Amino acid sequence: MTTRATLRISNVGLRGIVGAGGMTAAHAMDFAAAFGEFLPDEGPVFLSRDTRSSGVMFREGIIAALQATGRPVVDLGVVSTPVLQHAIGGSDAAGGISISASHNGAEWNALKFFGASGSYLSTAEAGELLDIYHLRKFHFVDWTRVGGLTHRASAIDDYLNELAAVFDFPALRGFRVVVDCCNGTSSLILKRLIERHGFDRMTSLNTDSATFAHEPAINQRMVELQLAPLVGPLGADAGFLFDADSDRVAFATETGEAVSEEMVLPLLADHQLSRASGKLIITNLSTTALLEEIAAKHGGKVIRVPVGRQAAMDALAVYKSGQIAIAGEGTGAVMMPQFRFVYDGIASMLAILTMMHERKQKLSELAGGYPKYSILKGQVPLVSQRVPALFMELQERFRNERFSSVDGLRVEFANGAWAHIRVSQTEPIVRVICEQKGEAPRALFDSILETVETYAAA
Repeated sequence: MTTRATLRISNVGLRGIVGAGGMTAAHAMDFAAAFGEFLPDEGPVFLSRDTRSSGVMFREGIIAALQATGRPVVDLGVVSTPVLQHAIGGSDAAGGISISASHNGAEWNALKFFGASGSYLSTAEAGELLDIYHLRKFHFVDWTRVGGLTHRASAIDDYLNELAAVFDFPALRGFRVVVDCCNGTSSLILKRLIERHGFDRMTSLNTDSATFAHEPAINQRMVELQLAPLVGPLGADAGFLFDADSDRVAFATETGEAVSEEMVLPLLADHQLSRASGKLIITNLSTTALLEEIAAKHGGKVIRVPVGRQAAMDALAVYKSGQIAIAGEGTGAVMMPQFRFVYDGIASMLAILTMMHERKQKLSELAGGYPKYSILKGQVPLVSQRVPALFMELQERFRNERFSSVDGLRVEFANGAWAHIRVSQTEPIVRVICEQKGEAPRALFDSILETVETYAAA
């Protein structure tokens, strides 16, 4: 796979491997200029970045492009996207840009765009931004109207104050917790949490905020490799693993068991539905069917949408905020209404600890108290020219099954198993996900993956 194939320009934004043929400073500057043109209000644009080395380069170019369109810029420095979103939502900002590729490796970077509320752009808004970018409809101001630049160092403290207003910090301080920050933005947040709020029983690993300590993926395999073996020896009640941007989290129990990232949303859905007036769970087509069982227990309902944060934002806009208990993905990314529906791994960690505290249960007891669903996930690099033929073959193969082509192909089988095959919005790959209640659907998964791989071979 060539470097060129890793550049993704879509309504999700800009993402790719940094360098010639991939994501360059010129791409970032043009997108920033388009964003400056797109924003309807005159307020400043807030900016943040994660700990990737390329973030400094993109920061400089983005600031210059925004200032050239007349936009004042408020630089929050190295903070997570959730911190940026909280800062935007509590200010007069017109919008914001996060420089972060979240769970991708250090060679990647990306731009994420937010409106004045601090939320991700809707599908319509993202489409308009993309049109401006492609048409190069930028209007640069003269020297008398160039936007200013200010720096704000209080964003993390302000964010923690908002968390402290929702969670019972004194009660949660009693838990012994080990966290793996992967040298990402969570290291800075949790350092302040320990310093300011007395979480002295928290042990933080990989907190240099430099080169990633390991791949910043949030999945069960990474928890098994990097975190789970340490939980028992450290005597922890729980272990949490964050991606580079702190918007996703995975966990290990006190027994050292690595739990699938798919369990974060169901666990917190159970928690939210038991205490919130809202009864809706918004999630995507690739997330575990366990959610339907949890929703039914509380008289709730699962709303499934295509994969992607724009689709989630569109769905959130359809309902009143009081109707929604929780939203999220099977990737460890969860949004709660208490925080204006921001994907937030730190808030998710605190919510899980709150659940342990209120129910007086160990994490292994909580996680083990649900019906067993087994999910398999795979991916295959695939050039876009071969995708239509692949899906034509799959639709023909499953023509007698119940299927949907709203987002790739999702097939539901009579035995309750399901499969979802789709093109990633952020990487040049096709994802294959299969799940069923009980044991993993290995034969189904291997068969579909083998078919996809035949299209990648040529």
